[in-house]
Amino acid sequence: MFDDIKTVLVTKNEIEAMVKRLADQISHDYAGRQLVLIGVMKGCLIFLADLLRNISIPVEFGTITASSYGSGTVSSGQIKIINDIDIGIEGKDVIIIEDLVDTGLTLNYLRDFLKLRRPKSVHICVAFDKPSRRKHPLDVAYKGMDIPDEFIVGYGLDFDEKYRNLPEICVLKEEIYSGIID
Repeated sequence: MFDDIKTVLVTKNEIEAMVKRLADQISHDYAGRQLVLIGVMKGCLIFLADLLRNISIPVEFGTITASSYGSGTVSSGQIKIINDIDIGIEGKDVIIIEDLVDTGLTLNYLRDFLKLRRPKSVHICVAFDKPSRRKHPLDVAYKGMDIPDEFIVGYGLDFDEKYRNLPEICVLKEEIYSGIID
């Protein structure tokens, strides 16, 4: 697995500091409110778990599974809800938790989809942002860090369901994914 990695982009220590910073800000901003985190599966799983452990206020959480990728490396442009949330959000403050935002299509869709359930507010928190790939305007309230337009894996991010277990954000060697038709 490590032979497939070109370079480490974000270290484990940098990720831990980023998560702590985001958790502290969310804890401060939502003190005394009914907060629900909605994680976008599967990529957010590790980020969501770390964030939950670092938030210092009461919080509920749920998950939703949505996809616009399939097994390719570029968004298909069509969002598919695979598993919906199983938690009530009406009248509550909601933060959508995502591992990576690039085009903005999926998060815009999910934000609008969740607003139909009449939460008090809906905001977005992402670990990693590729602003150079943005095709749809997106207001990200909580952002871990900007990253360059590289094919990254690790810390929950995958290529064809592999590499999620790497503890750092790594750039995948191009020859590993270049055979996939976009």
